[in-house]
Amino acid sequence: MAELTPVQAERSREQRARFAGPAFLAQVLLLLALIVIPLLIPSFRVLDVLAKIIILTVAVASYDLILGYTGQLSLGHAMFFGFGAYSLALVTYHSGSPQLYHIPVAAGIAIALSVVSALVIAFFSLRVKAIFFAMMTLALAEFAHILAVQWYDLTLAADGVSFKLPGIFSVGWSAGKFLGVELNGRLVTYYFILISSVLLFAGLLRFVRSPVGRVLKSIRDNRQRAVALGFRTFRYETFSIVFGSTVASLAGILFAMWLRYVNPDSVMSLALMLNILLMVIIGGLGTMYGAIIGAAFLQIAETWLPDLQKLAVAFFPTNEIAQRLAERWILYFGIMFVLVVYFFPRGFVGTARQLVKRHKTAKKGIA
Repeated sequence: MAELTPVQAERSREQRARFAGPAFLAQVLLLLALIVIPLLIPSFRVLDVLAKIIILTVAVASYDLILGYTGQLSLGHAMFFGFGAYSLALVTYHSGSPQLYHIPVAAGIAIALSVVSALVIAFFSLRVKAIFFAMMTLALAEFAHILAVQWYDLTLAADGVSFKLPGIFSVGWSAGKFLGVELNGRLVTYYFILISSVLLFAGLLRFVRSPVGRVLKSIRDNRQRAVALGFRTFRYETFSIVFGSTVASLAGILFAMWLRYVNPDSVMSLALMLNILLMVIIGGLGTMYGAIIGAAFLQIAETWLPDLQKLAVAFFPTNEIAQRLAERWILYFGIMFVLVVYFFPRGFVGTARQLVKRHKTAKKGIA
């Protein structure tokens, strides 16, 4: 048997450590929590927050692939998310009678649109330096948003598209109760989203850990050295952008499945793009797992911070100042974001990894 090279030996050690450390245990516990919580807490609000966190994790991780690993600032990632959402919404709405096969058909349409758009963006902007990639993605995203707003016959414009899903995904479907929890269409949709998101996230992880992912990190860190080693940077960057954009469009399909409603502002707006960027920064660039932290932080804050007003009314019914202060929940969210950026400059996961690395280095120095 041939002896392993130093690189192969290091990869083998990484793989063994990957399934034996505390990080792997945390992943298993998190997955179990996402499976069990809907059964233990039969609250639609909790289920809604969990589903959105799961979906946004995939969308943010796909953006992290482009920004954190490839080093390209895209301002149009929400456009690909919207491609997926609108593909499912328009296929089911205009069909008149939704069928289960409409879901893979919509996925095929979304993938085709994403691949073509990503190739166009890469071809016209990656060969040029400076910020042309960011400007190109922003221009196309704004064009797609305007098209969705203006083309009423197709997209119903700002009114949005409300649609129904067939079969076991229908809101009215029910299979009775299990352990006191009703197995309805909404719960089935949640578990379908969970399984699909886990597979998509695993695919992103496999991509960044592959030889292609290692080349992308080398291009991001030192392009000249990567070129000198003989790597065709344009091909690798194009592949990364196409893959990340395609995954984002599939996340958009899951988002539409959950909401059963799509409009331009909810899936294609610049506000959504900024939220995705915020989630990447909060979690940590180039970490992938940071997408989970970022999505959870933003979604939980947006869901429960507005409840401060209700708490103020309940505890301070006669104090108008306290009630007015509670109304400013967006200000508190901004303060929380500033504190996160200040104390975790590389995001939660990035800063944690840095601290662990320093600790290991210090232990080696003492030894």
